[in-house]
Amino acid sequence: MATIGVIDYGMGNLHSLTRALERVAPSHRVELSYDPDRLIKADRLVLPGVGGVRHCMAELERLELTDFVREQLGAVPLMGICLGMQVLLEYSEENNGVDALGVFPGRVCRFPDPPPLSPAQDFRRKVPHMGWNRVEFTQDHPLTRNIAQDSWFYFVHSYYARPQFEDHVLGTTEYGEHFCSMLLRDKVFATQFHPEKSGRNGLQMLVNFVNWDGDV
Repeated sequence: MATIGVIDYGMGNLHSLTRALERVAPSHRVELSYDPDRLIKADRLVLPGVGGVRHCMAELERLELTDFVREQLGAVPLMGICLGMQVLLEYSEENNGVDALGVFPGRVCRFPDPPPLSPAQDFRRKVPHMGWNRVEFTQDHPLTRNIAQDSWFYFVHSYYARPQFEDHVLGTTEYGEHFCSMLLRDKVFATQFHPEKSGRNGLQMLVNFVNWDGDV
């Protein structure tokens, strides 16, 4: 039986994520673990995450998972979700600046605070960006199969990825400015939104990831 390894470093929506994976991949075993010796046997990996990047990197280091993640890049398909996407870049502005895993050249930046609400406005953009928003796919890819362009997904974040290279961007979203909401490089795929909270579209994206062989 093929195995999906969910990297458990104590930060992430692990319960709903593992349930979603079990739902879309009934022929797979979903292994939730912080043990590299168990995770290395997985056929594909998921790196979830919520919270702050400094704590995330500290926990990955403490559990000896930073080197494991880097060593698995290119070996099996890997999916980062939310904070798990942000730590795949080189550097984050969060927590006064933190070096991250460096899989994708680029940095993670904070959304600027919106200006005060004027009398002519009835809506003020807020930070964090929280709720449903559209994703525009920048290329046709097996990971977006059977999902319509500009479909809705669920976001919760104050920081966003700014990759160095445009060809690493698979999807963008508008929130005061266009930002990268999906990343792709080699066998590494990442989403800023939460597929496990995004209804039918999110479940379809998880299906696509489970069926993806890592080819770009």
